[in-house]
Amino acid sequence: MRALMFILPLALMIYAFIDCLNTSEEDTKHLPKIAWVFIILLFWVVGSIGWLFAGKVRHSAAGGAGLSSWQPGGRRQQWVAPDDNPDFLKSLKDDKAAERAAAEEEERGRRDGGTGPDDKTPPTS
Repeated sequence: MRALMFILPLALMIYAFIDCLNTSEEDTKHLPKIAWVFIILLFWVVGSIGWLFAGKVRHSAAGGAGLSSWQPGGRRQQWVAPDDNPDFLKSLKDDKAAERAAAEEEERGRRDGGTGPDDKTPPTS
């Protein structure tokens, strides 16, 4: 029981310290990042709890529909799966069309008497 009273605040302090170090300077609130690091290290429990509740800008979960996850135009700014992304699907269609056009051009060249990449005969000079 006594060990738990030491280990729990230590684990909280380590978590808050690493979280503070991994947070960008733009996402820290109220104080500079270096000040938060010193507060967490000097005041184990109070500094760690202060960091977790007041020191960092919290973002909503990926599945959450918070106000911050919507852009002014009504579009979401979070990641969209490729099969749900219309831009990605359009790029696939464009790639297929380009491949089809290249294959047709190659076939047309072979029919017109041109040499294709699979020809074994050397060109005549």
